[in-house]
Amino acid sequence: MEVTRTVAEARKACDAARSAGRSVGFVPTMGAFHQGHLSLMRRARGERDTVVVSIFVNPLQFGPGEDLARYPRDEDRDLAAAEELGVDLVFAPSVEEMYPGGEPEVTVDPGPLGDRLEGASRPGHFRGVATVVAKLFHVIGPSRTSFGEKDAQQLAVIRRMVLDLAYQVEVVGCPIVRERGGLAMSSRNASLTPEQRDAAGCLFLALSEAAQMARSGEGDGAKLVAAMAREIGATSQARLDYAAVVDEETFQEVREITRPARAVVAARFGDTRLIDNLLLPVL
Repeated sequence: MEVTRTVAEARKACDAARSAGRSVGFVPTMGAFHQGHLSLMRRARGERDTVVVSIFVNPLQFGPGEDLARYPRDEDRDLAAAEELGVDLVFAPSVEEMYPGGEPEVTVDPGPLGDRLEGASRPGHFRGVATVVAKLFHVIGPSRTSFGEKDAQQLAVIRRMVLDLAYQVEVVGCPIVRERGGLAMSSRNASLTPEQRDAAGCLFLALSEAAQMARSGEGDGAKLVAAMAREIGATSQARLDYAAVVDEETFQEVREITRPARAVVAARFGDTRLIDNLLLPVL
């Protein structure tokens, strides 16, 4: 496995792979790998000839007072895991390599999709995400790129960016990997106390209740939202940020489920903020 720290070397390696007739699979990450990340790498390994993984904690997507300094980092462990899974190239640049002129003056505007829910709770977050992913796409070049569905709104933003800006990238959404109690795997889970980790199971319980209601014929978005809010609100260690039922593509809140929609939630457990979602059945 090759590890590179520079844009020039990563681009050269990916161009060489394609010139040799090899397809490229790309998995962008911020490191601190868990089974969710590894599932993306396994999928890419099974579908593409050359697998590239990036490790970069992107400061642009963290707002004031957020957990940039606390974000978990363990590069040695990550590299060992990537090598074991047969990853061909890891691109692990520094902040200075990615943003050599300092914070970029030209960024990618995620549009109205980036202003809703996570965008409203974390102003500027999706601008930072879209900007770094756009730059990574330029570095890696034409590829099939895997994103986890846990960050469903992020996935929607990236899909829209690829469509609107005509990137030669195929974006693939991959299923959420969950812990035994249903908690979606996240690098931030490492910051939870044992009590908070148990309490965080309320997110999946709330989503599952909404899905069951929809499966039983309830299509009123407000009633599903109320049920999710009650479930999370009944957990003393949880502080609800939002609960919503949204259109799968636009992430606009829906009154009545008539097409693919997701239940989405966000809550804080101590200083750790977690998100989760579930695709709802359409009857």
